[in-house]
Amino acid sequence: MIAHLLCILSYNVNTFVILNVYAKLTMFCTTNSLPMDLLLKQGSLKQEVESFCYQIVSESHDQKVGILQSEDEQLQPSVSKNSEGELSRVKFMSNSNKITTFSKKPKRRKYDESYLSFGFTYFGNRDAPHAQCVLCKKILSNSSLAPSKLRRHLETKHAAYKDKDISFFKQHLDSPENNKPPTPKIVNTDNESATEASYNVSYHIALSGEAHTIGELLIKPCAKDVVMRMFDEQYSKKIDAVQLSNSTVARRIKDLAADIEEELVCRLKICDGFSLQLDESADVSGLAVLLVFVRYRFNKSIEEDLLLCESLQSNATGEEIFNCINSFMQKHEIEWEKCVDVCSDASRAMDGKIAEAVTLIKYVAPESTSSHCLLYRHALAVKTMPTSLKNVLDQAVQIINYIKARPHQSRLLKILCEEMGAQHTALLLNTEVRWLSRGKVLVRLFELRRELLVFMDSAFRLSDCLTNSSWLLRLAYLADIFTKLNEVNLSMQGKNVTVFTVFDKMSSLLRKLEFWASSVEEENFDCFPTLSDFLTEINSTVDKDICSAIVQHLRGLRSTLLKYFPATNDSHAWVRNPFTVTVKPASLVARDYESLIDLTSDSQVKQNFSELSLNDFWSSLIQEYPSVARRAVRVLLPFATMHLCETGFSYYAATKTKYRKRLDAAPHMRIRLSNITPNIKRICDKKTQKHCSH
Repeated sequence: MIAHLLCILSYNVNTFVILNVYAKLTMFCTTNSLPMDLLLKQGSLKQEVESFCYQIVSESHDQKVGILQSEDEQLQPSVSKNSEGELSRVKFMSNSNKITTFSKKPKRRKYDESYLSFGFTYFGNRDAPHAQCVLCKKILSNSSLAPSKLRRHLETKHAAYKDKDISFFKQHLDSPENNKPPTPKIVNTDNESATEASYNVSYHIALSGEAHTIGELLIKPCAKDVVMRMFDEQYSKKIDAVQLSNSTVARRIKDLAADIEEELVCRLKICDGFSLQLDESADVSGLAVLLVFVRYRFNKSIEEDLLLCESLQSNATGEEIFNCINSFMQKHEIEWEKCVDVCSDASRAMDGKIAEAVTLIKYVAPESTSSHCLLYRHALAVKTMPTSLKNVLDQAVQIINYIKARPHQSRLLKILCEEMGAQHTALLLNTEVRWLSRGKVLVRLFELRRELLVFMDSAFRLSDCLTNSSWLLRLAYLADIFTKLNEVNLSMQGKNVTVFTVFDKMSSLLRKLEFWASSVEEENFDCFPTLSDFLTEINSTVDKDICSAIVQHLRGLRSTLLKYFPATNDSHAWVRNPFTVTVKPASLVARDYESLIDLTSDSQVKQNFSELSLNDFWSSLIQEYPSVARRAVRVLLPFATMHLCETGFSYYAATKTKYRKRLDAAPHMRIRLSNITPNIKRICDKKTQKHCSH
């Protein structure tokens, strides 16, 4: 090594410096009692010798030298050489004490135009390019710019084109599709992708109403099994990075619900007006739960969403309900003046907590109106009936309860029905709370009358009813009439149901009731299929008393419906069909009526009226006819029924079961009952740290 150093010094310093270095190196070895032969074998001593040489040369105030990195490398003079096969070179710097060491220069291949015959062009810097296939756009490294490697790619990846000449690839390269600038792709890291996947799975868990633990106990193992079978174990291991623990899913659901709430608040702040629908009920843990839905116009349509789902911690009074809603409005700075209507199950004549809450809302929103749910009106109207029919209904319920209240009886009835080949194997339980149960219960009882006649013990006091034709005739009529009433009830349920839709259904029902009564008076029972088939089966006619009771029931039902659904003035008929208006409506001023005339004279608008729903039709005209369209939307905004609240409580009961009594179900309800889809990308971008912790 000493000889090597002296060789380097001989090119750059004088003889005096060389002798000085040699003498001091000898003294260094003598002082440390080390022979020079060991210097080449001891790495630490070698470094000390190198440092010592540098110090000597530095003290000579002459040119500084560089040292080669390895003793096995061939020594070269300090004069720089440009040959490509040079292994290393030494550069001598100015009067500073720094020594710069240069390693081997990487070899760079050049692109040749003849490479296009293999289907490759260059990509990137022309001096150090990458190879890019013109067929599959795959980019290879610079080291692949060799004819053998390019030919191998063409023959293995594009065997069908291996015999094509260079003109084919040149034409393919010059095509407009290849001249388009490449679209930049943003690739997420594994942590970002895992976080987004965690939010997506949590969103589906909330939509299904399942427990949070299903993510880690079921979904993740199933996903790993599917990926392992369809791909390989390497991809399956990436599923472990998706965070699906119980606490993580709970946090994800809260983030998703918060994003939906933020979007909803933004929509309510920019809308022209909204209407509310509210109801209160108790959950499985005894908490009083308040549901409030909102209806508003957004993006040329009328939307319905869950505004609020809160539990009332103390008293569930009207004042507490109002305070809960009012605090939400004040927190998000939503103006009460935009509220146009409040729908509830409390009529004006009733005193209760909901009615009190509606009164307080109307106080802070003076222009708001209140409405009573039309489904509740319908349910109250159909309860009245003659005594003879009411007795048959009560006895039918007692027969059902006699079997349904005894599990042993229900099991025996099922076995009997299966042996007799009956269409059904069980009776249905009557529930006053459920509006549609009465019709289904009576139909099922009448269909199983033969099986019940065999099954019923003669000791049961109502067993004789199943052999009484008059009793069965009344039962058949009740099954028919309540089935028809259920059909009307179902037609009034659903989203985006307007007041016009409900009153059209009720108008149709009133006309049908009058027709049915006239037909029964003429002893024509074709409008009641169950009753008509039973008369044909027993080859009999209906007694006068039964006909009189049926007619009395139909007439009384019509008069009761007229009481609950009084005829209203047609001041808003122009909203239902603006093209039939020939005289200025009283609810419109002259300017709005002129705008309505322009609207009805537009042929394109007339075509849209036949293609769009009433809500979407008027919402789409806000930009072109703002004044009259806003008036129409204000008429369409009020809720007609409490269908959304009833549906919401059903979802709530299915989510917060007796096994999940401590669950905060508000975020789940926000996700399940809202039409707004959360922006998962936006939620993930807000997070400053994306990691795989659980």
